[in-house]
Amino acid sequence: MQTERPFAISIAGYDPSGGAGLLADIKTMEQLKVQGLGVCTAMTLQTESMCLSLEWQSLNIILSTIDVLMKKYPVEVVKIGVVKDAAFLTEIVKTIKSINPTAKIIWDPVLKSTSEFSFFDLNTISELKNVLKQVDLITPNYNEYKVLQEAQLFEKSENSCSVLIKGGHREDKIGTDILIEKGREISIQPTDETSVYYPKHGSGCVLSSAIASYLVKGENVENACRNGKLYIEKFLTSNPALLGFHSD
Repeated sequence: MQTERPFAISIAGYDPSGGAGLLADIKTMEQLKVQGLGVCTAMTLQTESMCLSLEWQSLNIILSTIDVLMKKYPVEVVKIGVVKDAAFLTEIVKTIKSINPTAKIIWDPVLKSTSEFSFFDLNTISELKNVLKQVDLITPNYNEYKVLQEAQLFEKSENSCSVLIKGGHREDKIGTDILIEKGREISIQPTDETSVYYPKHGSGCVLSSAIASYLVKGENVENACRNGKLYIEKFLTSNPALLGFHSD
């Protein structure tokens, strides 16, 4: 087994365009010199501009795959993307923690695609409260955060999970992310406000897997989020099309 690069797992959907989900996560991890492993939660039929269908994978297969990978490789960080509902997420987190109780978990709560295709079952959103206590960081966009906040999922305590509210959908201060960690609010500004940022399919997947990569390389949550923002800025300025480039 190689020991030069740390191991991380992406548990996410398969997007055949390669812009989002597992393929985007693994591209990001590889670029940041992290050995990325993948567990598929859903098979989707989509392009960079629309999602046509989704087929959920068996929860038993997902949990078995996590079990095999985490018992074989020294995984310290897990990034979770699209999941079916709260029960789905709960079982995934329970399996991760049963194998490695100290593993850090990031959840990118994909509720809807940009083209308004629904992923997560919002009827189960109130059931997320307990499982979020076992998650280290969630990375909702501004609209997703409002949905989660309305369900009163966040406690103002040092034991609650950290939240990075992505600023791409804000009406004011576009591009400014807010990290809420241990009761503190930390503003993470765009590096260069004169840059032209193009909308990108899968940008949330890329950001959360970049943060996971920096975490597994030893950064704390704040620095991982700041470095992840630098990575996503390069991705968003890479070209005008909806599919971005992963490059140094």
